[in-house]
Amino acid sequence: MAKIYAILRRELAGYFVTPVAYVFIVIFLMLAGFLAFQFGQLYESGQADLTAFFSFHPYLYLFLVPALSMRLWAEERKSGSIELLMTLPLTTTQAVVGKFLAAWLFTGVALILTFPIWITVNYLGNPDNGVILASYVGSFLMAGAYLAVGSCVSAVTRNQVIAFVLTVSVCFLLLFAGFPMVLGVLRGLLPLGMIDAIASVSFLTHFTSITKGVIDVRDLVYYAVMIGGFLVANVIVLDLKKAD
Repeated sequence: MAKIYAILRRELAGYFVTPVAYVFIVIFLMLAGFLAFQFGQLYESGQADLTAFFSFHPYLYLFLVPALSMRLWAEERKSGSIELLMTLPLTTTQAVVGKFLAAWLFTGVALILTFPIWITVNYLGNPDNGVILASYVGSFLMAGAYLAVGSCVSAVTRNQVIAFVLTVSVCFLLLFAGFPMVLGVLRGLLPLGMIDAIASVSFLTHFTSITKGVIDVRDLVYYAVMIGGFLVANVIVLDLKKAD
């Protein structure tokens, strides 16, 4: 754990010594607020909740998180610093987990900075804060799943642009697998059991479930499996690249 923490601290500090952190946070906060108020009609709806705010998070993460994760390993491989990193007294797993946790924690900071909108809703009405808190948890878990995918894809290539495009593509498939329109089309083509299986691997399905205010164990297991699975794949890819 000490080695993971050392990597986490190193990576997290690295975000804030470059403009990357500030640009990401500013863009995330501006887009989250703009989409909630302009397209989600948060104020005009007259409802004291943050449904309109959280409903856009899956689509925000679809582009912003890959932009953050594309540099995790692609930059290390391109600059050759990955070779120096791997000579340190730590395992590939420790390096992967440390870098992932740093990126996830950074994303969590950006998410926490949206707290003024929570305060605003409480000022204007009497919302169910339990549902809002569950939605924040769901958003954070979903961001972690996006990052795990991005970290794994970033290890495949040296090119950050390719890593970004591939991550967006994979996350797009995982997100829209549970989209009602997609499932509606599949209902006429596939058995019901297969459709349910496709919906069960969707980020959107599990995030929507949590934003209803109920944190189901199945949703937690889903995100744990997705994050753990892609991090294991990340380690395998790095070990294979190291063997080349």
